[in-house]
Amino acid sequence: MSAAHIRNVAIIAHVDHGKTTLVDQLLRQAGAFRANQQVAERAMDRNDLERERGITILAKSTAVEWKGVKINIVDTPGHADFGGEVERILSMVDGAIVLCDAAEGPLPQTKFVLTKALARGIKPIVVINKVDRQDARAHEVHDEVFDLFAALGATDEQLDFHTMFASGRQGWADTSMEGPRKDLSAMFDLILSHVPAPVVDFDAPFAMNAAILESDNFLGRILTGRVEQGVARLNMPVRVLRQDGSVVETGRLTKLMTFSGLDRVPVDEVKAGDIIAIAGLSEATIPDTIASPEVTVPLPAIPVDPPTLAMTFRINDGPLGGREGKKVTSRQIRDRLLKETEGNVAIKVKVSEEVDAFEVAGRGELQLGVLIEQMRREGFELTIGRPRVLTRENPETGEKEEPFEECLIDVDETYSGVVVEKMSIRKGMMQDMRPSGGGKVRLTFNIPSRGLIGYHGEFLTDTRGTGIMNRLFLGYQPWAGVIEGRRNGSLISNSDGEAIQYALFSLQERGTLFVNPGDKVYVGLILGENSRDNDLDVNPIKEKKLTNIRAAGKDEALLLIPPRRMSLEQAIAYIEDDELVEVTPSAVRLRKRYLDPHERKKHARRAESEAA
Repeated sequence: MSAAHIRNVAIIAHVDHGKTTLVDQLLRQAGAFRANQQVAERAMDRNDLERERGITILAKSTAVEWKGVKINIVDTPGHADFGGEVERILSMVDGAIVLCDAAEGPLPQTKFVLTKALARGIKPIVVINKVDRQDARAHEVHDEVFDLFAALGATDEQLDFHTMFASGRQGWADTSMEGPRKDLSAMFDLILSHVPAPVVDFDAPFAMNAAILESDNFLGRILTGRVEQGVARLNMPVRVLRQDGSVVETGRLTKLMTFSGLDRVPVDEVKAGDIIAIAGLSEATIPDTIASPEVTVPLPAIPVDPPTLAMTFRINDGPLGGREGKKVTSRQIRDRLLKETEGNVAIKVKVSEEVDAFEVAGRGELQLGVLIEQMRREGFELTIGRPRVLTRENPETGEKEEPFEECLIDVDETYSGVVVEKMSIRKGMMQDMRPSGGGKVRLTFNIPSRGLIGYHGEFLTDTRGTGIMNRLFLGYQPWAGVIEGRRNGSLISNSDGEAIQYALFSLQERGTLFVNPGDKVYVGLILGENSRDNDLDVNPIKEKKLTNIRAAGKDEALLLIPPRRMSLEQAIAYIEDDELVEVTPSAVRLRKRYLDPHERKKHARRAESEAA
C-alpha cells in the first residue's frame, strides 16, 4: 500500500472524555468486527488494571480501512502521569483527533496533549464528545477550545481547525449539532480529507524509531513504530542505533506485522509511512532507531519531560517477609524495575544508598502506584517509602527549585471555602475562580507537587465525594517552604501474633484502627491512627483474663467499629518519612521503618539533633 493510501492519526484527550469508547465505535463501523463477534466494551483496554480502573495506561495501535485508505489509529492515555506515552505517539502520526467533553470542557490534560501536538505542527480535528449529556454546553466548549488554541500559540492554520459534534457511546458524529446523528462516516471522511498522507522517501534505506515496546510469550520483544523511510522486508538485516549514534545490536526482522482491527497481521514487506510491529531484536528499546546496515545517523527522537516524583522500593525485611509472595529478593526486584524502564521512558531507576533498595522516579503517584500494583499481582513483595519530589538547583541563580502543578478543581459552591483553605495550607496559589453552572465553581491553583501528595482522599472527604480534581505538571519554581504534614500519630503494635477482638475493642477509643481481629501483627506494625499527635505503642494481642464468674456469652457484646481500609495509593500517600508500606500479593500493611522501638527512638533523636 502506497503512502498516499495511509493516514496515521492519534486520539488524544483528558481522562474520561471518551477516547477508548470512540475507538470501539470506529472499529465496529469500519467492519473490523464480524456482525456476530462478541467484543468487550473498551476493547483497546486489554490490561486488567485498565479495565478495573476504567483508564487507559498504555498507548495502543489499531487500524481500519475506509474507502480504500488504511487509517492507523493510536489510542493514548489521558492521565498526565502517563504523558510519556502521549509524547512518543505524536511522533508516529500526521494528524490528531482532540476529544473534549461537552460538559467539562478543556481540562489540564487536554492542554498538555494539545501543547505537544501543536508544537509538532499537527493541525488537529476537534471533536466535542458526549453532546447527549443533560448538562452539555457544546457551543460554549467549542469557544473554550478555540481560546485554548490561541493561548497555546497556535498558528493561523491550526486555529482554522475543523470541529465535529459527537456521541462516542451512541456511535455518531456530525459537523453540526443539527446533523442526522446516524453514524461516524462523516468523521472517517474528514480524516481522509483533512489528515495529510505521510511524507516519506521510498528510495532511502529503511529506518524507523521504536515508539512502543511490548512483550509477547511467543514472539518475545515486539517494537512498534512508523517506518520513516525506505522499505522493510522479512528477515532483512538491520542495526539498532542509540541517539548518540552508537550501535546497540545487529539482527534480522524475524517477524514483520501491520495492524488490522485489534490484530497484528504478519506481512512480508512494509513501506514508509505505515505503522508496523517487528520482532527479532533483543536489545532495541525506546526511542532507538532500527535501520538498514548502511544507515549511520539515528533518526531524531522527541525528548521526554523529566520525572518529578521518586519513591524507594525495598525488599520486604519484615517478620512476614516471604510468606505471601514468590519474588522477594533484591535481584528479582531490580530485574523487574529495569524491564519496566525499557518500555516506559518516563520511569528512571537507580540503586539507592540504602541496602537492597532502589530509587524509582516517575511522573506522579498514579504512575508509580500502577507499577507497584502490577508487581504485586506478579507475586512480588516490597516495602515502599514515602513519595518525595525531585528538586533541582537553578543554573543561573543557584536557588533551590521544586516541581509545581496546575490544579483545576470543580466543586459545589458549598465546599469551595474548605478547598481554598486546605490548598492555601499546602502552599497553593489561586489563579482563577469562576462559576461553572449548576451551583458549581471551577478553581484554578498553582501548587507545589509535594503539596498534593496525600491530599486527594482528604479532598473527596471534604467535598462529600462530589469534587473533581485534575492536575498537570507546570514546571519548576522556587522552593515554597515547609508544608505541614499529617497531624496525627500512629498506634504501633508492641507484640507479634494475631490481633484479638478484646484488645482492639479497648484500643478503638484511642483512634481509628486499620486492622481486623485475626489479622497478623508484629512489632512495629501500624495498627491505626492515634487521635493525638504522638506515636503510641500498644498491645493488640492482649486477652481477657479468665475469672470464675465470667459469663459464657460476655465477649459477644464487644462491638468493633469497622477498620479503615486503605487502597495502595492511599497508603503510599498517608505514610510519613519514618514509615513504609508493605506490599504483598495478598495484603497492604503500614509499618514503621525501624521496627524495634529502641531503634526508632535512637533514630528520632538523631533526626532531631540534625534538624537543630
